[in-house]
Amino acid sequence: MDLNNIWEDFINRIHLDHVVIFIEKKIMAGIPFVYVTVEPHTSLDLTTQVIKKHAVKAMQGKRLTLELNFVRSEENLHVYRMRFLVPQEKMFCCGNLCFDCIRLRNL
Repeated sequence: MDLNNIWEDFINRIHLDHVVIFIEKKIMAGIPFVYVTVEPHTSLDLTTQVIKKHAVKAMQGKRLTLELNFVRSEENLHVYRMRFLVPQEKMFCCGNLCFDCIRLRNL
């Protein structure tokens, strides 16, 4: 699964929201941060809800989870540490007869 497509979809969706003026993704030390500039007098809670709403829409139909942590704020700019997490379980059979093979799982 290519997470770049998920990020692209998320950024394209959030650009259309009337609350968000500008959004930028920056990667520092391997961790993605989202810099969100919002309309004046927009609360932090509303900004967080907008980000979650569009992230959920971008993840729809995929087995991903969202990790969103507020970092700091300065006037209309809010910074979040944001990651789309892929499940850490085997999703396919590799053919090596592993003890936790997906073929041996009871549904």
